[in-house]
Amino acid sequence: MESLALLSAKPGLTLRAGPRLPLPRLRATRASLSPTSTSTSSPAALHSPLLASRARTSHDAVLGYGLLKRRPTPTPSVSCSAAAAAAALPQPPEPKKFLGVGLPTLKKIVPLGLMFFCILFNYTILRDTKDVLVVTAKGSSAEIIPFLKTWVNLPMAIGFMLAYSKLSDVLSREALFYTVIFPFIAFFGLFGFVLYPLRDLIHPTALADRLLAALGPSFLGPVAILRIWSFCLFYVMAELWGSVVVSVLFWGFANQITTVDEAKEFYPLFGLGANIALIFSGRTVKYFSNLRKTMAPGVDGWEVSLKGMMGIVVLLGLVISSIYWAVNKLVLNDPSLPKSDHKKKKKKPKLSMKESMKVLVSSKYVRDLATLVVAYGISINLVEVTWKSKLKAQFPSPNEYSSFMGDFSTATGIATFTMMLLGRIIFQKFGWGVAAMITPTVLLVTGVGFFSLLLFGQPLTPMLATMGMTPLLAAVYVGALQNIFSKSAKYSLFDPCKEMAYIPLDGDMKLKGKAAIDVVCNPLGKSGGALIQQFLILIFGSLANSTPYLGGILLVIVLAWLGAARSLDKQFSSLAKEDLRKEMSEKEKAETVPLKEPEAATDILVEQPNGTTGTES
Repeated sequence: MESLALLSAKPGLTLRAGPRLPLPRLRATRASLSPTSTSTSSPAALHSPLLASRARTSHDAVLGYGLLKRRPTPTPSVSCSAAAAAAALPQPPEPKKFLGVGLPTLKKIVPLGLMFFCILFNYTILRDTKDVLVVTAKGSSAEIIPFLKTWVNLPMAIGFMLAYSKLSDVLSREALFYTVIFPFIAFFGLFGFVLYPLRDLIHPTALADRLLAALGPSFLGPVAILRIWSFCLFYVMAELWGSVVVSVLFWGFANQITTVDEAKEFYPLFGLGANIALIFSGRTVKYFSNLRKTMAPGVDGWEVSLKGMMGIVVLLGLVISSIYWAVNKLVLNDPSLPKSDHKKKKKKPKLSMKESMKVLVSSKYVRDLATLVVAYGISINLVEVTWKSKLKAQFPSPNEYSSFMGDFSTATGIATFTMMLLGRIIFQKFGWGVAAMITPTVLLVTGVGFFSLLLFGQPLTPMLATMGMTPLLAAVYVGALQNIFSKSAKYSLFDPCKEMAYIPLDGDMKLKGKAAIDVVCNPLGKSGGALIQQFLILIFGSLANSTPYLGGILLVIVLAWLGAARSLDKQFSSLAKEDLRKEMSEKEKAETVPLKEPEAATDILVEQPNGTTGTES
């Protein structure tokens, strides 16, 4: 107050620099002045006697002998106006929901689910039918399958993918889909209604008989490819339906139109829906296969059954195409639809065969993982082909064989559906190691039972007769159980275990190890069993003569698989624990680092040497 009195009595008194006395910054009041009004005070105003009568507020500070200007008070005018403007904008209405899912999302997911069901329904019918055709045909047997997979199926698959890559560069996405799927639909319709009824005219049976007489019975499989070439073409097209229509067309389309969140929520349901399709299609195959019982003796019952099943395949193929057209024209043009968020994926390293082998040799972890992949491919192939040869011996009629395969598909669908529900519980309660051991253990137990019945089943004949079975029928049932449980364990446990095993690896080894396994181990597992069987058939003359050696090879491979799984479990657990420790330590460090609070600042007015005033904080 003394300084105010001095200013009032002597207006011409010169200001002297005095000590700065900043006052603490107080919370701004709503009635504070605007920044423009508080920052434009002139130096002359400080010398005015009128200031003596003005009461100081909490936003003023005293410097030496003068009253400072009012400190600018931050105002929320800009943010408030922005918030008000944002609130004034029209907000999009929340989409309607059904069972907790937005209707725009359902417009995509429901058609995709129907497409997937129809595709897999067809695939089950085709997969069962292709085995019936090539195994039960006159002059052929299950021995044709290893040669067919290696020398016909593989080259045609490579040729198709090369053609697909070229077409994808010149055609639109929609045109490419129709260009690929319509030849499949046309071929299956043509086969059921034209090629199969004319089989005796188009198959070179006489030429095949002369070749077999010249080459010997060991070449029954290769000669049968020529003998029943149209059936072999059907076999390859059925295999390609699974790899092309399911993997390339459907999943490619689904990944294009769904968001990541939608995929996480609904893709597992597609897996369960696939097994439901397997159950229903198995019943369909069973129904058409039993039509023979209601027909006159002179009618070819299998031809009638084949026409009925191929008619369903063509019809559902057209339904798939119609759903695809409707989704593109009616659904994807909806502006309210959630847009798929496509991000550039990291390019996987493309390793040569030599580079892949170096990666496999350099890491024990990757070698053990590769052993799992190769062992599954070889062992499932060894048992499956041998089982199908015994299946033909038990059910030589195409209708009987097809009827049994319908029951087999239904049982596989039920078992896989159940195992997919139990798989999560197994992982949570018992861990990765137990889950990884289940698939080879199932193969070992059922495989030993199957080959034991084939090799040592005669002493068990009286006991089996009391149950109404022969050793052959018992072997067929045990082989069916082996295929059912091994496939259901693969889809529910083996595949998740394989993908989880990549997680603890560092980024470089994760990419290179997966690429090496894709380049070397997947083809080796798929073709290794077929090559072993071809070698044994050519040496011992037939698949039946090779059975003891196939059983011994299976035992060695499954034991190696179990050893690799046990070794990988120890390494996986060690790496997982190490990652967990690192994560916990980083979390503890983040929690213990103190956050430095910003220092409180006070705005003050300082007299400059030239007589003007300025603001400092």
